[in-house]
Amino acid sequence: MVKIVIVDDQELMRDGLATILDLREEIEVAGVASNGKEAFEKAGELSPDIVLMDIRMPVANGVEGTKRITSAYPHIKVLMLTTFHDSALIFEALEEGASGYLLKDMPTDAIVQAIMTVQSGGMVLPKELTADIVREMRRSQTSDPLASVPDIVKELTERELEVLNQLGFGLNNKEIARELYISEGTVKNHVSNLISKLQLRDRTQAAIFAVRYHITEF
Repeated sequence: MVKIVIVDDQELMRDGLATILDLREEIEVAGVASNGKEAFEKAGELSPDIVLMDIRMPVANGVEGTKRITSAYPHIKVLMLTTFHDSALIFEALEEGASGYLLKDMPTDAIVQAIMTVQSGGMVLPKELTADIVREMRRSQTSDPLASVPDIVKELTERELEVLNQLGFGLNNKEIARELYISEGTVKNHVSNLISKLQLRDRTQAAIFAVRYHITEF
């Protein structure tokens, strides 16, 4: 059973989602919070597996809440709750260690699947929002001299580059294996190797790296 905390400043959304998800046998809603500061406190108090975090909140938004939680409790994963208008903040949250994002109005089954994906070590990057995220990153790169591909990329093999490219699309190991006609085990090894070579924290950071440095193109 996956233990979660739900964070949203809108009481109706927060409590409604908590009620619905708590009915699922694979999920336990341990608590709720109304902003990033409360989320951090609840994380320390309840030690959930995953925090479902809204982005736009008073006192401390979801980005700040994510930063606090991932810094103090790296074993707790954060999954962002978003709308189509949150692309800039989504990018910031991913930079702070969020394991992905999903739309608030997604069907319950999709939200549950996203939770289980993150719990199993995957990331959630809905394709319908990826283009918006990319455009936001492109804008942020306009005057950023670091946008050129770092020399460290030269340490990757051709296959690792191919895997990194697919990570940028938000694909999981099974999907990458299908795209590249290799086994899931091989994909897993390549992902581990490229993360190590690029000195990144996890596959979400690898996906951000791929898009930021134009390794993944849309």
